[in-house]
Amino acid sequence: MSPHPLAPVAAASITGLYVSFWLPGLVLTAALVIKLPSILKLWRDPLLRAVAGLLLFACAVFVFAAPSTIAWTNRVTGVPNIAAPWVYSLLTALCASWLLLVVHWRNGRTERNARTRRATRWVVCAYAGVVALLWVLFALADVPVEQIRDLDTYYATTPYMREMILLYLLGHMVASLITSRLVWNWIRTDGLDAWLRWGLRFLGAGFATNLLFSVAKLTAVVARWTGHDLDWLNTNIAPSAACIAATLVAVGFIVPHAGQYLHERWLMRRRHRALRPLARLVRTVAGGREPLALRATPEMRLIRRETFIRDALLQLARFLDEELRVRAHEAALGLGLERGRAQALAAAVTILDAVETRRNDPDAAGTGDTDTLYLLQEIQAVSEALHHTDEIKAVRAAAAVPAESMSTHE
Repeated sequence: MSPHPLAPVAAASITGLYVSFWLPGLVLTAALVIKLPSILKLWRDPLLRAVAGLLLFACAVFVFAAPSTIAWTNRVTGVPNIAAPWVYSLLTALCASWLLLVVHWRNGRTERNARTRRATRWVVCAYAGVVALLWVLFALADVPVEQIRDLDTYYATTPYMREMILLYLLGHMVASLITSRLVWNWIRTDGLDAWLRWGLRFLGAGFATNLLFSVAKLTAVVARWTGHDLDWLNTNIAPSAACIAATLVAVGFIVPHAGQYLHERWLMRRRHRALRPLARLVRTVAGGREPLALRATPEMRLIRRETFIRDALLQLARFLDEELRVRAHEAALGLGLERGRAQALAAAVTILDAVETRRNDPDAAGTGDTDTLYLLQEIQAVSEALHHTDEIKAVRAAAAVPAESMSTHE
Protein backbone atom coordinates (compact mmCIF):
# COMPACT_ATOMS: atom_id res chain seq x y z
CA MET A 1 0.00 0.00 0.00
CA SER A 2 1.77 3.16 -1.21
CA PRO A 3 0.95 6.54 0.32
CA HIS A 4 -0.60 9.30 -1.72
CA PRO A 5 2.13 11.50 -3.27
CA LEU A 6 0.78 14.59 -1.53
CA ALA A 7 0.53 12.92 1.87
CA PRO A 8 4.15 13.51 3.01
CA VAL A 9 3.98 17.15 1.97
CA ALA A 10 0.67 17.69 3.74
CA ALA A 11 1.87 15.91 6.82
CA ALA A 12 5.03 17.99 6.93
CA SER A 13 3.12 21.24 6.56
CA ILE A 14 0.58 20.31 9.20
CA THR A 15 3.09 19.01 11.74
CA GLY A 16 3.99 22.59 12.58
CA LEU A 17 0.38 23.09 13.73
CA TYR A 18 0.53 20.27 16.23
CA VAL A 19 -0.30 21.53 19.69
CA SER A 20 0.92 19.92 22.88
CA PHE A 21 -1.77 17.92 24.65
CA TRP A 22 -0.78 19.62 27.90
CA LEU A 23 -1.58 23.15 26.66
CA PRO A 24 -5.35 22.65 26.28
CA GLY A 25 -5.24 20.66 29.52
CA LEU A 26 -3.84 23.70 31.34
CA VAL A 27 -6.38 26.06 29.77
CA LEU A 28 -9.23 23.70 30.65
CA THR A 29 -7.93 23.46 34.22
CA ALA A 30 -7.87 27.26 34.42
CA ALA A 31 -11.49 27.36 33.22
CA LEU A 32 -12.45 24.77 35.85
CA VAL A 33 -10.72 26.73 38.62
CA ILE A 34 -12.54 29.92 37.58
CA LYS A 35 -15.93 28.16 37.47
CA LEU A 36 -15.38 26.04 40.60
CA PRO A 37 -16.62 28.56 43.24
CA SER A 38 -19.98 29.03 41.50
CA ILE A 39 -20.24 25.30 40.79
CA LEU A 40 -19.73 24.40 44.46
CA LYS A 41 -22.02 27.18 45.65
CA LEU A 42 -24.86 26.28 43.27
CA TRP A 43 -24.29 22.54 42.92
CA ARG A 44 -28.03 21.83 42.68
CA ASP A 45 -28.18 23.75 39.41
CA PRO A 46 -28.14 21.07 36.65
CA LEU A 47 -26.58 23.52 34.20
CA LEU A 48 -23.57 24.10 36.45
CA ARG A 49 -23.27 20.36 37.07
CA ALA A 50 -23.13 19.86 33.30
CA VAL A 51 -20.42 22.51 33.02
CA ALA A 52 -18.46 20.83 35.81
CA GLY A 53 -18.75 17.46 34.09
CA LEU A 54 -17.70 18.92 30.76
CA LEU A 55 -14.57 20.56 32.15
CA LEU A 56 -13.61 17.56 34.28
CA PHE A 57 -13.96 15.06 31.43
CA ALA A 58 -12.19 17.42 29.03
CA CYS A 59 -9.23 17.70 31.41
CA ALA A 60 -9.18 13.93 31.87
CA VAL A 61 -9.25 13.32 28.10
CA PHE A 62 -6.18 15.44 27.48
CA VAL A 63 -4.31 14.00 30.43
CA PHE A 64 -4.90 10.38 29.40
CA ALA A 65 -4.69 11.01 25.63
CA ALA A 66 -1.15 12.36 25.89
CA PRO A 67 1.27 9.84 24.29
CA SER A 68 3.33 9.58 27.47
CA THR A 69 0.21 8.81 29.54
CA ILE A 70 -0.99 6.24 26.99
CA ALA A 71 2.34 4.41 27.22
CA TRP A 72 2.24 4.58 31.04
CA THR A 73 -1.34 3.21 31.19
CA ASN A 74 -0.48 0.28 28.93
CA ARG A 75 2.66 -0.47 30.91
CA VAL A 76 1.02 -0.28 34.35
CA THR A 77 -1.94 -2.49 33.41
CA GLY A 78 0.15 -4.88 31.33
CA VAL A 79 -2.54 -4.92 28.62
CA PRO A 80 -1.45 -3.67 25.18
CA ASN A 81 -3.55 -0.75 23.96
CA ILE A 82 -5.94 -0.77 26.93
CA ALA A 83 -5.51 3.00 27.00
CA ALA A 84 -7.61 3.11 23.82
CA PRO A 85 -11.00 2.09 25.29
CA TRP A 86 -10.21 4.13 28.40
CA VAL A 87 -9.55 7.33 26.43
CA TYR A 88 -12.48 6.62 24.10
CA SER A 89 -14.73 6.16 27.14
CA LEU A 90 -13.63 9.49 28.59
CA LEU A 91 -14.19 11.13 25.20
CA THR A 92 -17.67 9.58 24.96
CA ALA A 93 -18.51 10.85 28.46
CA LEU A 94 -17.28 14.28 27.37
CA CYS A 95 -19.63 14.15 24.38
CA ALA A 96 -22.51 13.28 26.71
CA SER A 97 -21.64 16.28 28.91
CA TRP A 98 -21.80 18.55 25.83
CA LEU A 99 -25.31 17.34 25.09
CA LEU A 100 -26.40 17.60 28.75
CA LEU A 101 -25.09 21.15 28.78
CA VAL A 102 -27.21 22.18 25.80
CA VAL A 103 -30.25 20.30 27.14
CA HIS A 104 -30.22 22.24 30.41
CA TRP A 105 -29.06 25.46 28.80
CA ARG A 106 -31.91 25.39 26.31
CA ASN A 107 -34.53 24.78 29.01
CA GLY A 108 -33.03 27.14 31.59
CA ARG A 109 -33.56 26.10 35.20
CA THR A 110 -36.58 23.90 34.49
CA GLU A 111 -34.95 20.92 36.12
CA ARG A 112 -38.28 19.19 36.68
CA ASN A 113 -39.51 19.76 33.15
CA ALA A 114 -40.64 16.42 31.70
CA ARG A 115 -38.99 17.16 28.38
CA THR A 116 -35.70 17.96 30.08
CA ARG A 117 -35.82 14.76 32.14
CA ARG A 118 -36.53 12.67 29.04
CA ALA A 119 -33.68 14.27 27.10
CA THR A 120 -31.30 13.81 30.04
CA ARG A 121 -32.20 10.13 30.40
CA TRP A 122 -31.81 9.59 26.66
CA VAL A 123 -28.35 11.15 26.58
CA VAL A 124 -27.13 9.31 29.69
CA CYS A 125 -28.48 5.93 28.60
CA ALA A 126 -27.31 6.24 24.99
CA TYR A 127 -23.77 7.27 25.80
CA ALA A 128 -23.47 4.89 28.75
CA GLY A 129 -24.44 2.15 26.32
CA VAL A 130 -21.75 3.34 23.91
CA VAL A 131 -19.12 3.19 26.68
CA ALA A 132 -20.16 -0.34 27.66
CA LEU A 133 -20.09 -1.48 24.03
CA LEU A 134 -16.61 0.01 23.56
CA TRP A 135 -15.21 -2.24 26.28
CA VAL A 136 -17.02 -5.31 24.95
CA LEU A 137 -15.64 -4.74 21.45
CA PHE A 138 -12.12 -4.17 22.80
CA ALA A 139 -12.30 -7.41 24.77
CA LEU A 140 -13.26 -9.30 21.61
CA ALA A 141 -10.57 -7.66 19.44
CA ASP A 142 -7.07 -9.02 18.91
CA VAL A 143 -4.70 -6.02 19.31
CA PRO A 144 -1.32 -7.35 20.51
CA VAL A 145 0.88 -4.61 18.97
CA GLU A 146 1.00 -1.46 21.05
CA GLN A 147 0.21 1.73 19.11
CA ILE A 148 0.68 5.08 20.82
CA ARG A 149 -0.21 7.62 18.11
CA ASP A 150 -1.83 5.86 15.16
CA LEU A 151 -3.96 3.10 16.70
CA ASP A 152 -7.12 4.04 14.77
CA THR A 153 -5.55 3.58 11.34
CA TYR A 154 -3.28 0.68 12.33
CA TYR A 155 -6.25 -1.39 13.53
CA ALA A 156 -8.81 0.12 11.11
CA THR A 157 -9.43 -3.25 9.44
CA THR A 158 -9.15 -5.44 12.56
CA PRO A 159 -12.44 -7.18 13.47
CA TYR A 160 -14.20 -5.69 16.50
CA MET A 161 -11.55 -3.01 16.84
CA ARG A 162 -12.85 -1.59 13.57
CA GLU A 163 -16.36 -1.39 15.01
CA MET A 164 -15.08 0.12 18.26
CA ILE A 165 -13.26 2.90 16.42
CA LEU A 166 -16.27 3.62 14.20
CA LEU A 167 -18.61 3.67 17.22
CA TYR A 168 -16.72 6.27 19.22
CA LEU A 169 -16.14 8.47 16.16
CA LEU A 170 -19.82 8.47 15.24
CA GLY A 171 -20.80 9.29 18.84
CA HIS A 172 -18.31 12.16 18.85
CA MET A 173 -19.51 13.46 15.48
CA VAL A 174 -23.19 13.44 16.46
CA ALA A 175 -22.51 15.30 19.71
CA SER A 176 -20.33 17.87 17.93
CA LEU A 177 -22.96 18.54 15.27
CA ILE A 178 -25.83 18.98 17.71
CA THR A 179 -23.89 21.09 20.20
CA SER A 180 -22.32 23.31 17.57
CA ARG A 181 -25.65 23.98 15.85
CA LEU A 182 -27.44 24.90 19.10
CA VAL A 183 -24.63 27.14 20.36
CA TRP A 184 -24.50 29.09 17.09
CA ASN A 185 -28.28 29.51 17.30
CA TRP A 186 -27.96 30.97 20.81
CA ILE A 187 -25.37 33.49 19.66
CA ARG A 188 -28.09 35.19 17.63
CA THR A 189 -30.40 35.48 20.66
CA ASP A 190 -31.35 39.05 21.56
CA GLY A 191 -30.46 40.55 24.93
CA LEU A 192 -27.26 38.59 25.61
CA ASP A 193 -24.48 40.21 27.59
CA ALA A 194 -21.59 41.16 25.29
CA TRP A 195 -19.08 39.03 27.20
CA LEU A 196 -21.46 36.06 27.20
CA ARG A 197 -21.96 36.45 23.46
CA TRP A 198 -18.18 36.37 22.91
CA GLY A 199 -17.94 33.31 25.14
CA LEU A 200 -20.59 31.59 23.04
CA ARG A 201 -18.67 32.47 19.87
CA PHE A 202 -15.59 30.72 21.23
CA LEU A 203 -17.70 27.75 22.34
CA GLY A 204 -19.34 27.53 18.92
CA ALA A 205 -15.97 27.67 17.19
CA GLY A 206 -14.62 25.01 19.54
CA PHE A 207 -17.49 22.59 19.01
CA ALA A 208 -17.34 23.18 15.25
CA THR A 209 -13.58 22.45 15.27
CA ASN A 210 -14.34 19.19 17.07
CA LEU A 211 -16.04 18.10 13.87
CA LEU A 212 -12.70 18.37 12.09
CA PHE A 213 -11.30 15.87 14.58
CA SER A 214 -14.02 13.32 13.77
CA VAL A 215 -13.93 13.93 10.02
CA ALA A 216 -10.13 13.67 9.85
CA LYS A 217 -10.01 10.40 11.77
CA LEU A 218 -13.00 8.90 9.96
CA THR A 219 -11.52 9.82 6.58
CA ALA A 220 -8.20 8.18 7.51
CA VAL A 221 -9.99 5.04 8.70
CA VAL A 222 -12.17 4.79 5.56
CA ALA A 223 -9.05 5.30 3.44
CA ARG A 224 -7.53 2.24 5.11
CA TRP A 225 -10.67 0.27 4.28
CA THR A 226 -10.30 1.18 0.62
CA GLY A 227 -6.58 0.43 0.47
CA HIS A 228 -5.29 4.02 0.66
CA ASP A 229 -2.95 5.70 3.14
CA LEU A 230 -4.16 8.98 4.66
CA ASP A 231 -2.71 8.27 8.09
CA TRP A 232 -1.39 11.83 8.35
CA LEU A 233 -4.98 12.94 8.89
CA ASN A 234 -5.10 10.73 11.98
CA THR A 235 -1.66 11.53 13.37
CA ASN A 236 -1.43 15.25 12.55
CA ILE A 237 -4.74 16.89 11.68
CA ALA A 238 -6.97 15.18 14.24
CA PRO A 239 -4.76 15.80 17.33
CA SER A 240 -4.21 19.43 16.32
CA ALA A 241 -7.95 19.93 15.78
CA ALA A 242 -8.72 18.38 19.17
CA CYS A 243 -6.23 20.62 20.96
CA ILE A 244 -7.44 23.77 19.22
CA ALA A 245 -11.09 22.84 19.84
CA ALA A 246 -10.51 22.20 23.54
CA THR A 247 -8.63 25.47 23.92
CA LEU A 248 -11.45 27.38 22.21
CA VAL A 249 -14.05 25.72 24.44
CA ALA A 250 -12.04 26.53 27.57
CA VAL A 251 -11.64 30.14 26.45
CA GLY A 252 -15.39 30.23 25.82
CA PHE A 253 -15.99 29.47 29.51
CA ILE A 254 -13.26 31.85 30.69
CA VAL A 255 -14.17 34.91 28.60
CA PRO A 256 -17.53 35.78 30.29
CA HIS A 257 -16.03 35.55 33.79
CA ALA A 258 -12.70 37.18 33.02
CA GLY A 259 -14.32 39.82 30.81
CA GLN A 260 -16.90 40.81 33.39
CA TYR A 261 -14.25 40.81 36.14
CA LEU A 262 -11.89 43.03 34.14
CA HIS A 263 -14.75 45.26 33.05
CA GLU A 264 -15.85 45.76 36.67
CA ARG A 265 -12.26 46.53 37.69
CA TRP A 266 -11.97 49.02 34.85
CA LEU A 267 -15.22 50.71 35.92
CA MET A 268 -13.95 50.96 39.51
CA ARG A 269 -10.66 52.51 38.43
CA ARG A 270 -12.55 54.87 36.12
CA ARG A 271 -14.89 55.91 38.95
CA HIS A 272 -11.89 56.35 41.25
CA ARG A 273 -10.23 58.68 38.73
CA ALA A 274 -13.49 60.52 38.08
CA LEU A 275 -13.76 61.40 41.80
CA ARG A 276 -10.27 62.95 41.88
CA PRO A 277 -11.38 66.59 41.18
CA LEU A 278 -13.92 66.55 44.00
CA ALA A 279 -11.48 64.82 46.36
CA ARG A 280 -8.87 67.53 45.68
CA LEU A 281 -11.43 70.29 46.16
CA VAL A 282 -12.53 69.12 49.62
CA ARG A 283 -9.01 68.42 50.97
CA THR A 284 -8.94 71.76 52.77
CA VAL A 285 -12.21 70.87 54.49
CA ALA A 286 -11.08 67.39 55.55
CA GLY A 287 -7.73 68.68 56.73
CA GLY A 288 -5.56 66.43 54.59
CA ARG A 289 -5.44 63.78 51.93
CA GLU A 290 -7.56 60.65 51.80
CA PRO A 291 -6.07 57.48 53.36
CA LEU A 292 -3.73 55.73 50.92
CA ALA A 293 -2.72 52.06 51.00
CA LEU A 294 -0.52 50.84 48.15
CA ARG A 295 -1.67 47.26 48.54
CA ALA A 296 -5.36 48.08 48.78
CA THR A 297 -7.69 46.55 46.19
CA PRO A 298 -9.44 48.83 43.66
CA GLU A 299 -12.69 48.30 45.56
CA MET A 300 -11.11 49.43 48.83
CA ARG A 301 -9.49 52.48 47.22
CA LEU A 302 -12.81 53.50 45.73
CA ILE A 303 -14.61 53.05 49.06
CA ARG A 304 -11.98 55.11 50.87
CA ARG A 305 -12.19 57.95 48.35
CA GLU A 306 -16.00 57.98 48.46
CA THR A 307 -15.98 57.96 52.27
CA PHE A 308 -13.39 60.72 52.35
CA ILE A 309 -15.49 62.93 50.05
CA ARG A 310 -18.77 62.32 51.89
CA ASP A 311 -17.22 63.05 55.28
CA ALA A 312 -15.82 66.32 53.94
CA LEU A 313 -19.18 67.28 52.42
CA LEU A 314 -20.90 66.70 55.76
CA GLN A 315 -18.38 69.04 57.39
CA LEU A 316 -19.07 71.55 54.64
CA ALA A 317 -22.86 71.33 54.92
CA ARG A 318 -23.31 74.49 57.08
CA PHE A 319 -21.49 76.60 54.48
CA LEU A 320 -23.69 75.53 51.58
CA ASP A 321 -26.00 78.16 50.09
CA GLU A 322 -29.30 76.67 48.93
CA GLU A 323 -30.37 79.86 47.17
CA LEU A 324 -27.16 79.81 45.14
CA ARG A 325 -27.78 76.21 44.18
CA VAL A 326 -31.27 77.01 42.94
CA ARG A 327 -30.03 80.02 40.93
CA ALA A 328 -27.15 77.96 39.49
CA HIS A 329 -29.55 75.21 38.47
CA GLU A 330 -31.85 77.67 36.69
CA ALA A 331 -28.83 79.31 35.07
CA ALA A 332 -27.55 75.96 33.79
CA LEU A 333 -30.97 75.16 32.34
CA GLY A 334 -31.03 78.59 30.75
CA LEU A 335 -27.73 77.80 29.04
CA GLY A 336 -29.42 74.86 27.33
CA LEU A 337 -27.97 72.04 29.44
CA GLU A 338 -30.05 68.95 30.12
CA ARG A 339 -31.58 68.56 33.59
CA GLY A 340 -29.18 65.99 35.05
CA ARG A 341 -26.09 67.88 33.93
CA ALA A 342 -27.57 71.15 35.14
CA GLN A 343 -28.18 69.66 38.57
CA ALA A 344 -24.58 68.38 38.79
CA LEU A 345 -23.14 71.75 37.71
CA ALA A 346 -25.32 73.58 40.22
CA ALA A 347 -24.08 71.31 43.00
CA ALA A 348 -20.45 71.83 41.89
CA VAL A 349 -20.91 75.62 41.91
CA THR A 350 -22.45 75.42 45.40
CA ILE A 351 -19.56 73.33 46.73
CA LEU A 352 -16.96 75.65 45.18
CA ASP A 353 -18.66 78.62 46.80
CA ALA A 354 -18.86 76.81 50.17
CA VAL A 355 -15.15 75.91 50.09
CA GLU A 356 -14.23 79.53 49.31
CA THR A 357 -16.58 80.81 52.01
CA ARG A 358 -15.14 78.47 54.62
CA ARG A 359 -11.63 79.47 53.66
CA ASN A 360 -12.37 83.22 53.86
CA ASP A 361 -14.91 83.28 56.68
CA PRO A 362 -15.03 80.12 58.85
CA ASP A 363 -17.97 81.54 60.86
CA ALA A 364 -20.26 82.02 57.86
CA ALA A 365 -23.29 79.76 57.30
CA GLY A 366 -25.68 78.97 54.51
CA THR A 367 -29.44 78.73 54.56
CA GLY A 368 -29.36 75.43 56.47
CA ASP A 369 -31.73 73.51 54.15
CA THR A 370 -29.37 72.63 51.29
CA ASP A 371 -30.05 69.36 49.42
CA THR A 372 -27.08 67.47 50.88
CA LEU A 373 -28.72 64.14 50.02
CA TYR A 374 -28.12 64.74 46.32
CA LEU A 375 -24.53 65.80 46.99
CA LEU A 376 -23.80 62.65 48.97
CA GLN A 377 -25.43 60.29 46.49
CA GLU A 378 -24.23 61.83 43.21
CA ILE A 379 -20.63 62.63 44.05
CA GLN A 380 -19.39 61.17 40.77
CA ALA A 381 -21.66 63.40 38.64
CA VAL A 382 -20.61 66.42 40.69
CA SER A 383 -16.92 65.51 40.40
CA GLU A 384 -17.20 65.06 36.63
CA ALA A 385 -18.90 68.45 36.39
CA LEU A 386 -15.78 70.02 37.95
CA HIS A 387 -13.84 68.99 34.83
CA HIS A 388 -15.86 71.45 32.72
CA THR A 389 -14.38 74.70 33.98
CA ASP A 390 -15.85 76.82 31.17
CA GLU A 391 -19.39 75.66 31.94
CA ILE A 392 -18.86 76.23 35.66
CA LYS A 393 -17.62 79.78 35.02
CA ALA A 394 -20.65 80.48 32.83
CA VAL A 395 -23.08 79.06 35.39
CA ARG A 396 -21.40 80.93 38.29
CA ALA A 397 -21.53 84.17 36.36
CA ALA A 398 -25.19 83.70 35.50
CA ALA A 399 -26.07 82.56 39.04
CA ALA A 400 -24.41 85.64 40.51
CA VAL A 401 -27.10 87.86 38.91
CA PRO A 402 -29.97 88.45 41.38
CA ALA A 403 -33.20 86.61 40.62
CA GLU A 404 -35.14 89.89 40.23
CA SER A 405 -32.71 91.10 37.57
CA MET A 406 -33.04 87.81 35.70
CA SER A 407 -36.83 88.07 35.72
CA THR A 408 -36.73 91.71 34.52
CA HIS A 409 -34.39 90.91 31.64
CA GLU A 410 -36.53 87.96 30.62
